[in-house]
Order: sequence, then C-alpha cells, then structure tokens
Amino acid sequence: MKSQTVTSRLHGGRRTLPYAFTEHGAIMIANILRSEKAEKMSVYVVRAFIKQRELLMANAHIFKRLAEVDAKLLKHDEALNFIWQELQPLLAPPPSLSRRRAGFHP
Repeated sequence: MKSQTVTSRLHGGRRTLPYAFTEHGAIMIANILRSEKAEKMSVYVVRAFIKQRELLMANAHIFKRLAEVDAKLLKHDEALNFIWQELQPLLAPPPSLSRRRAGFHP
C-alpha cells in the first residue's frame, strides 16, 4: 500500500474532498464523541445539510430554466434587430424628385 500523505504531496495536494463541515463530518464527530448532546447536534447538522442541499437543487433548477429563457430572448433580440434593419430603408421617406410639371411654363 502507498502512504496517502506521500502520494497526495507528490500529486499536488488532496486527491479527495475533506469530510469536515459536511453531514459526513457531523456523523463522524457523533461517533467519536458518543454523548447525547453530540448525537442531537449531529442529527441537527445533518438535517440542516439536507435542507440546504434541497434548497440548492431547487435553485439550480430555477437557474437552469432562467438560462434557457435568456438564450431564447437573445435569439429573439437578434431576429428583431435583423427585422428592424431590413425595415429601415422601407420606413425612410422617398427621395424628392425634381420633375418638371407638365404643360407650358415660361
């Protein structure tokens, strides 16, 4: 087996994310401390992390939908800009023609 500290130093640091300040870390602390208060707090922390994860997932869905709407709006803006550029020559007043009136004019 390889030493984890040596392997991680040779490859530029930790190769896995730490379990500190996650629900896994709270469960590990509760297992080590084995007191009633530690168990209650670990359950509280785990529930808080679960609630936070649910909120983040809900927000992630909303942000994904907003990104889709934004992409559609950008496409519509481009199309409307193209239509506006094409209509500009048609909306301009016609050039004035200096034509002579019919008939005899001294």
